[in-house]
Amino acid sequence: MTDIEYAWSALGGDPALVPRVAAVVRPGALEARLPVRELARACVGACALAAAELGALRAGLAEVPAVRVDDGAVATAFVSERHLLVDGRAPVNFAPLSRFWRTGDGWVRTHANYPHHRTRLLGALGLGRDASVEDVAGLLAERSAREVEDAVHGAGGLAVALRTTREWAAHAQGAAVAARPLVVREQPDAAPARVLAPARAARAGAVPLLPAAGLRVLDLTRVIAGPVATRTLALFGAEVLRVDPPGLPELADQHADTGFGKRSATLDLAADRKTFEDLLAGADVVVTGYRPGALDRFGLSPEALAERRPGLVVAQLSAWGGDGPWGGRRGFDSLVQVATGIAAIEGSDGRPGALPAQALDHGTGYLLAAAVLRALTEQSHEGGSRIVRLALARTAAWLTGVGADGTGWAGTVTGTGRAKEEPGTATGAGGVKEAALTEGRGGPGAAYGRPDAWLGETDSLIGRLRYARSPVAFAGGPADWTRPPGSWGTDAPRWHRADD
Repeated sequence: MTDIEYAWSALGGDPALVPRVAAVVRPGALEARLPVRELARACVGACALAAAELGALRAGLAEVPAVRVDDGAVATAFVSERHLLVDGRAPVNFAPLSRFWRTGDGWVRTHANYPHHRTRLLGALGLGRDASVEDVAGLLAERSAREVEDAVHGAGGLAVALRTTREWAAHAQGAAVAARPLVVREQPDAAPARVLAPARAARAGAVPLLPAAGLRVLDLTRVIAGPVATRTLALFGAEVLRVDPPGLPELADQHADTGFGKRSATLDLAADRKTFEDLLAGADVVVTGYRPGALDRFGLSPEALAERRPGLVVAQLSAWGGDGPWGGRRGFDSLVQVATGIAAIEGSDGRPGALPAQALDHGTGYLLAAAVLRALTEQSHEGGSRIVRLALARTAAWLTGVGADGTGWAGTVTGTGRAKEEPGTATGAGGVKEAALTEGRGGPGAAYGRPDAWLGETDSLIGRLRYARSPVAFAGGPADWTRPPGSWGTDAPRWHRADD
């Protein structure tokens, strides 16, 4: 089974549609020991196919439009945060205390990009707020990695000890993740079938086909994966309203990167519940990206949302999955790489390494958008509310090919019957042969081609932006977002009216 077949099957898609996807293979893109390029291509291809399928349904097309996935566009988008410029300024993507640290018996990685996470990390270590990198390094060098992991987690911070794939497979959370599907798909009720308004098919000189036009998406996500998913739904015409707590602002550069096509509002769920319920009453899709259980105290579990709004599609994203001892823990791509053995595989000379992109975030984000689009297609035939759940750790298990026994990676990946491509090969994801493209070898956004071909520029309320265009494309579909990001949290928490 190829990667695209595996991803499409996990989404519940018709296998007969897979040949609609073809790939432009560019050796050197997202180069790594693990088959990152292949996974990234499959996630984007599955998302584009899901969009094309829904678009064909709404436009009454005789066949699903063809999908073409270009490794150059994919690789550029998977490091979109690195290509971003705001008035010519490049963002800082990791704070000084977000890094690997050598401990007395190994390595640990911390995440402290947000101020409250930095405060919790230093508090767990008994250090003051003005502690330096050298102060933290000296302290951690005297402790064990697992001790640091437990202490920081206990204080509400983020730190994960380096593990091998075998160690992760032996961990209770690793076993829980391995036991779940790549995409968990549930139908909690028998709500009536969704009636989608017809969409206009693209013709020469006409507007593009927008599969999600007229649909409202309530975006309760933070950090790359969830915002990438909702950014993609906005590309395809959905009205996306991101809602954040007023006291927890998003990092400005992260908002600039993932805020395309959306509006951004703040809302205190405890103090203004009526406003949220009004938003829910008008929503077609709700996407959540907080750790499992975090929203339950507000009555916002996927099941509760679907019960109050029958016919809703709820997409839930988490780092570790909702089951197992780590099910309710906070997590980020960099930490999942460390826990699941990816950092050990990608390291060298006794030091841990990292993937050439935050591929778990980006890949899972595109799969999440694909799961929403497929759920909308299924609803039009079968009815019922839909709940889909994805986890970064489960995407990591796909990448490493590691099963419950900890085996599977030994230079090639056997988990889905796939092996890493050798340079010079070029095969359409659906079995369609493509001409090999060998524009060079190298890291992301550089030697594999000309990244300018997949970058755009636009003016916005937050400055002149250079950004990565979406790699999700199908014949007749949109090429770019219709609106740049605005200022974080400045929009009204309401849906657009017809006269807006």
